Amino acid sequence: MDDAVAAVFALYDQRIAAEAELWRNPKPGMAIDDFLLAVGPDTGALLGALVKGAGAKTILEIGTSYGYSTVWLAQAARATGGRVITLDLAANKQAYAREMLGKAGLAEVVDFRNGDALQLIPAIEQSLDFVLLDCWKDIYVPCLELFHPRLAPGGVVVADNMVFPANAHDDAIAYRRAVRAKSDMTSVLLPVGSGLEVSRKRGPLDEDL
Repeated sequence: MDDAVAAVFALYDQRIAAEAELWRNPKPGMAIDDFLLAVGPDTGALLGALVKGAGAKTILEIGTSYGYSTVWLAQAARATGGRVITLDLAANKQAYAREMLGKAGLAEVVDFRNGDALQLIPAIEQSLDFVLLDCWKDIYVPCLELFHPRLAPGGVVVADNMVFPANAHDDAIAYRRAVRAKSDMTSVLLPVGSGLEVSRKRGPLDEDL
């Protein structure tokens, strides 16, 4: 991790620490979207390792939020010579994320697209090597159905929040059942962060297994 990226993560850590007190004593009018709900360093490091290990070139992030996971994906994409396409409905969150990616020196490897993921995904023409699914849980399954046909053989999908928060349990189960029902996908639940369902589309090397 270079100094610019490390400095950006330090800024995120400062914000997370400041918001910890606000969780306990929220200001009037504050909503959950005002908080930086980061995937955390363990999940971020795993995402980066998976991108680099797969040599992923085209990376789709569904749910930019404030850009924490985008930084992890972007620094991995820079190492593979790839690019991150990141989607979010909230323009203010993407503006914050864009600023942070600029400070990290990673803006050139990120394509920010603002709008409804269910409308933006069909417009993506590239074959996808890696997908991070981290948006509202009730659209995980519709998103899967849209990007699955564009997933390259050997492509990896990581879905966050499969264990926590508890109020997303039903949607998490629905997603896990949907991805495991795909005959060309293998999938496993990992106890990392808030729980990750890591899935892979079978490729030519799997034919003899």
